[in-house]
Amino acid sequence: MARYEIDGRTVFITGAARGIGAATARRLHAKGANVALVGLEPDRMEALAAALGDRAAVFAADTTDPGALERAVTGTVERFGGIDVGIANAGIQMTGAVATAPERSVERTLEVNLLGVWRTDRALLGQVTARGGYLLNVASLAAATHAPLMAAYAASKAGVEAFTNSLRIETSVTRARVGCAYFGFVDTDIVRGSFAQPSSARMRQSLPPFMRSPAPLGLAIDAIEKGIEKRAARLWAPRYVGPALALRGVLQPLSEWQLMRRGRPELAEALRLADPATGADRPEGELLGAAGVVVGAGTPAPTVGAR
Repeated sequence: MARYEIDGRTVFITGAARGIGAATARRLHAKGANVALVGLEPDRMEALAAALGDRAAVFAADTTDPGALERAVTGTVERFGGIDVGIANAGIQMTGAVATAPERSVERTLEVNLLGVWRTDRALLGQVTARGGYLLNVASLAAATHAPLMAAYAASKAGVEAFTNSLRIETSVTRARVGCAYFGFVDTDIVRGSFAQPSSARMRQSLPPFMRSPAPLGLAIDAIEKGIEKRAARLWAPRYVGPALALRGVLQPLSEWQLMRRGRPELAEALRLADPATGADRPEGELLGAAGVVVGAGTPAPTVGAR
């Protein structure tokens, strides 16, 4: 397949205020793309757009709001003439056990991470297919390896993977292509905030040493850039994610055995720490979103996040 040139394309990025979204916008703009920065935190996005220059535009939108997404798509088309590439990157993260996590945190994670991707894709498909472009949905290694205290996040990312696989086949009758991105622990606000939770710190002791610290953000951005140029069906970072995806049928049962039989003391302590009634985690669990903020007692939930 011929290389898909980024120069001169228009790229629509959700969750663009910080993390993977903002860094992707910087990289692709430097490669000659027009970038539509979509999400909340308008002040951060405006500052980023001002730093990038004329080929950047800002659209405040919650990815769970179809009307806001449609307006962002319309505004991008009016500004740049069309949309070639869409990156459904917005997402939030929570740490909590199924039995004790706040209902609103669990449901909000599923709403933003899965239905937000579906709504973003639906809003973009007409443009991307008409221009023979590329749609990239950001999932996670959590789509394939399902850890305790991450049930909502893992379920949402597994849903993104399944949704993307079906959409990829449907879109094959057009000139457009659809990809799925799988990232491990990358150095973003969401990962740093999650790692700061006592329950997460306890569970990380069961991970291999090379997974206990976040990988540099640039590895994910490199993967996205190369994935767009290839209009790849799948891309990942860091490097260990690829083998983990290939071996998911072995790694998941093995990790379950390790935690259920050999790691019970660590698991029991992590569950205690994650319980809002007894633990040291922040009140009502954690919902990390656009500003890496924690949603606790009496705090409104963020409406969209940026990895």
